[in-house]
Amino acid sequence: MNTNVPTGAAMVVDYDVAMEVASHEDIICQAYKDSQGMWTWSVGLTSATGHVVERYIGKPQSLEHCLRVYVWALNNYADAVRKTFAGVELSKEQFAAALSFHWNTGKIGSTSWVKLFKAGKLAEAKKAFMNYSKPKAIVPRRQAERDLFFAGKWSNTGKMVEYTRVTAKGTPDWGSAKRINVEKELKAALAGEIPDADKVIVTQEKLVAVPVSVEKRVVPAEVEEKVKQKSNWLTWLTGGGGLSTIGLGWLTGMNWQAVVAGGVILIVVLLLFILLRSQIISAVREIKAEVG
Repeated sequence: MNTNVPTGAAMVVDYDVAMEVASHEDIICQAYKDSQGMWTWSVGLTSATGHVVERYIGKPQSLEHCLRVYVWALNNYADAVRKTFAGVELSKEQFAAALSFHWNTGKIGSTSWVKLFKAGKLAEAKKAFMNYSKPKAIVPRRQAERDLFFAGKWSNTGKMVEYTRVTAKGTPDWGSAKRINVEKELKAALAGEIPDADKVIVTQEKLVAVPVSVEKRVVPAEVEEKVKQKSNWLTWLTGGGGLSTIGLGWLTGMNWQAVVAGGVILIVVLLLFILLRSQIISAVREIKAEVG
């Protein structure tokens, strides 16, 4: 192996590379919760890829769109692989295996097997590759990646497992699985590009309550004076000079003559109220009209 020439000629995300990585994943065209409860979409994408996947909760997308975004994100991950192996000539198989490993673990820049490989310790590197074998369900994938990197053995068949439904809890409906051929859509995705609007990383969204100022209407001075004039006699009739006066007089110990006089006044007030009912209603309406 030549470790002095940074060719990078084989470090290109083409159909074979993208298909190999995708074959280790399932595809779900709407957002779902993975085993860790994280919102995921398409070919194992989370918002950490730079594409906010929560937008697809309850909103299935086309297979073409899913794979187009996947290819874009995969190319971003490929940059880290190229950087890690700078100065090392990798075969296409080795690049695909390393990219698949990084897509799954995110550890290409810190894993021990890469350091051992770059040091020429191939047997030790091959053994260390399997250190990332938890949970147990990941073992077949890790073995396939190892065999591709160290033996050049491809594992994909050009097909993927798609889950077409998501449960009410947001998890995949395991009974909706079907194997699909994605060659046409994936090749189209490799030739396309996603909109710039889809390339924005959103780490946190906060809803800020914007204070709303309510303008209080100011009553003109002349209108206020008219309202006072029209309301003074109503106030006396219904409160200040009427019923409340009698009540207070009783409590302060008026003699019976005063009480009788108060009763007469009460009757007069009630009769006036009945007779002037229409005028009172009209006055109230005028006050409302002046104010408002």
